[in-house]
Amino acid sequence: MAMTLSRRFIKAEDLVTRRVAAETIIVPIKAHVAELDSIYCLNDIGSFIWEQMDRHTQISAIVDAICTEYDVTQEDLMNDIAAFLGSLEAAGLIRASTDGET
Repeated sequence: MAMTLSRRFIKAEDLVTRRVAAETIIVPIKAHVAELDSIYCLNDIGSFIWEQMDRHTQISAIVDAICTEYDVTQEDLMNDIAAFLGSLEAAGLIRASTDGET
C-alpha cells in the first residue's frame, strides 16, 4: 500500500478498546462477541500507533517517534506501518481521514 507521510487515520466508532499491560485489545461492537476472529490484540508498537490516531497524528510523526525509540530504518518502518494500517483498514477498524476531518 503506497502511503503518504501526511496521511492520517481515524478509528471506527463501533469499537471497544482496552489497554492491558503492553497490549491493546480491540473488539468491534457489531461482531458477535463469541467470534474470536473479531478480537484484535496489538503489541506495544501497534498500541502506540493506535493511540496516535486519537491525536490525529500524521504518519510522518509516528515514523519519526518510532525511529527515535527503536533501531529501525525509515524505509523498513514505512513498509511495516503501511502493512499494519492496511490490515486495520481491511478489518474495518480504521479509515483514512479526509482533508480537515478530525
